[in-house]
Amino acid sequence: MPHLPTGTIPLAERLRPSSLDELIGQEHLTGKGGILRIAIEQNKIPSIILWGPPGVGKTTIAHIIAKTLDVPYYQLSAISSGVKDVREVIELAKKQTGAILFIDEIHRFNKGQQDALLGAVEKGIITLIGATTENPSFEVNAALLSRCQVFILKPLDEKSLEKLLKTALEKDETLKNISPKIKEASALINISGGDARKLLNLLQLTIDFSGNENGSKNQPVITDELVMRAAQTKVALYDKKGEQHYDIISAFIKSMRGSDPNGAVYWLARMIEGGEDVKFIARRMVIFASEDIGNANPNALLLANACFDSVHKIGYPESRIILSQ
Repeated sequence: MPHLPTGTIPLAERLRPSSLDELIGQEHLTGKGGILRIAIEQNKIPSIILWGPPGVGKTTIAHIIAKTLDVPYYQLSAISSGVKDVREVIELAKKQTGAILFIDEIHRFNKGQQDALLGAVEKGIITLIGATTENPSFEVNAALLSRCQVFILKPLDEKSLEKLLKTALEKDETLKNISPKIKEASALINISGGDARKLLNLLQLTIDFSGNENGSKNQPVITDELVMRAAQTKVALYDKKGEQHYDIISAFIKSMRGSDPNGAVYWLARMIEGGEDVKFIARRMVIFASEDIGNANPNALLLANACFDSVHKIGYPESRIILSQ
């Protein structure tokens, strides 16, 4: 298979870590003294389920485990694979020692497909590494789950995302040739939402967008405004240090508590204009209906829940009408 030119490979893939020391985030598992790091260093990896949101390192950790242990490695996607593919891998693994089978989106396997793994996992023919964005207690059947250790992966925090941006600028050859400068990183970090893949894809998109606007890709200056134009979205940049974010939602709640509709709509408009997450606003309204109104008007909680469901389905911009009612 021919190698793709470096420029056509996504930035997130070019920067995929190949060792635990290169991995950014998940220090509670892979940092010094982390249970997963200890297991890898001792060459004693049990069958595991990696549970966490997209872009936090589930696939990367599976690749690192296989590379570090230097064992046969098979990868399947639950979206496109079935029982036949699982059985083929198991037959190959029977002729080898210590084979690892990585199944991405394992929660998409039905009961029959998951059952096909049971015997091989129990007998140690394969070491299963499953990746899922859904709670495995509900999505992975009990028999398979009892044979696996579940590890919870967390979204990357702001410090980890900033470190990832710095690593991208310093280590990626394509970016080093362009020499981009990140003047403001708030929009990149806020829009990514703790997703490393999304962060790097957005960085690449913004650099390409800047090149199209200016006619040159060399030395683009990344600003919050440029990122938001490239991403076609707004984010809550009024919240650069985290304080105003909570001050404004607090003012919104206090206005409702004081029966001040004009004040409530004003603070709501401030949040919407700043790009606040619509679900965050609706969630606080549900809490307000339960804690502040409660049994004085039981219908308030029903209305707040209906509001939350509606804005969750609809999103911006129409959800501003539902929230303001």
